[in-house]
Amino acid sequence: MTDTVVPSVTHHDPGALDPAETMSRDELEVLQLRRLQQTLAYAYERVPLYKRKFDEVGVRPDDLRELSDLANFPYTTKEDLRSEYPFGMFAVPQNKIVRIHASSGTTGRPTVVGYTQNDLDMWASLVARSMRASGVRPGNKVHIAYGYGLFTGGLGAHYGAEALGTTVIPMSGGQTEKQVQLITDFEPDVIMCTPTYLLTIMDAMRQQGLDPRKSSLKTAVCGAEPWTDEMRHELETGMDLDACDIYGLSEVMGPGVAGESVETKDGCHIWEDHFRPEIIDPFDPRLGKDAVLSDGQHGELVFTSLTKEALPIIRYRTKDLTRLLPGTARPSMRRMGRITGRSDDMIILRGVNMFPSQVEEIALRIPALSPHFQMELSRPQGRRMDELAIRIEPREGTTQQERTAAAVKLQEQIKIHIGSSARIILVEPGELERSNGKLRRIYDLRPKTF
Repeated sequence: MTDTVVPSVTHHDPGALDPAETMSRDELEVLQLRRLQQTLAYAYERVPLYKRKFDEVGVRPDDLRELSDLANFPYTTKEDLRSEYPFGMFAVPQNKIVRIHASSGTTGRPTVVGYTQNDLDMWASLVARSMRASGVRPGNKVHIAYGYGLFTGGLGAHYGAEALGTTVIPMSGGQTEKQVQLITDFEPDVIMCTPTYLLTIMDAMRQQGLDPRKSSLKTAVCGAEPWTDEMRHELETGMDLDACDIYGLSEVMGPGVAGESVETKDGCHIWEDHFRPEIIDPFDPRLGKDAVLSDGQHGELVFTSLTKEALPIIRYRTKDLTRLLPGTARPSMRRMGRITGRSDDMIILRGVNMFPSQVEEIALRIPALSPHFQMELSRPQGRRMDELAIRIEPREGTTQQERTAAAVKLQEQIKIHIGSSARIILVEPGELERSNGKLRRIYDLRPKTF
């Protein structure tokens, strides 16, 4: 086995499509099979966890003869990465690692990822590809309001924007008033941030007496949290720009695993020359080969990297719930449907499964309600059943009668479309906490059990 999984990045005109984007599906799958065989052998030889996991289920890298054989190999979970903390998943010596990122680790040990120089070059090229698909062009000014640091969003967007040939404004997250000032003064063409933080910036502009529709921004590349088409409409009409999705997660690479085309705005195309996606039924107790679902079926997204050197990842369970669809703007690359939620972010309320994205979708169809809401789970003393309260802001300028009617309608629509009961609490506009990055929607107020 060579020291690298794939050759180094080939540099080309940053404004042009990568050759892989114009491949036929047959050509792409031939490339996937070759890279997948290389990656399985590379991971087995270099990462002790994978040697153990493959041996435990009795598979070897050369058992993969066609793409469907991947279903015979074991999954990787966040718990696996945490068990190998900090550097047990690395497939190269420490002197080949040029950067380390990590998750926040708020619920336990952080997950740690490393990158070789070739990994960073590949990552930058895929972020650039995603940005270009979303309408960003060389020479644009790009305002980056993702957080910098161990989180992959800020630096991932930064180096991708530079690789595309743009002018980068590395603002990072937070300091919303300063964000507005720099957007006003520097006149960027593009902003990159979470969709809910762009909503915060839009509200801050209005509070300062500025019209968000008259800003210089014409393109928003938003990611790092699930968002709906209703949220896209809110941002696009409120700021007079095109808003496109970008998808990624640090364990697989960071932002740029998939990107949305501005021409179609119909979901992110997965860059399948670098990542092999699968959809599985996360609730299948066996989680064997039969758990792999056909394209079009809804389930949990699973990724295998095809070109990573420092940290190859095999069948990583993302917890994101979506489905795979045929490609459109990039016909050979499959698309992800909108992420409806995460399997670990799902509320089960009296036997009914529900996600914050469902509430967002319903609320934004009611004109008197804003996108600002929180979901509070509680179990009142003496009760055996959980209760859900949704605290939501009405829009500025609505009458009390309109607000009351909107709350009643929201409660009715949640019951009809989700099948669950919720108490709606109207709060004053501006009362709820605003996003400075990733927004927290769910607050679990139930008594802790030990």
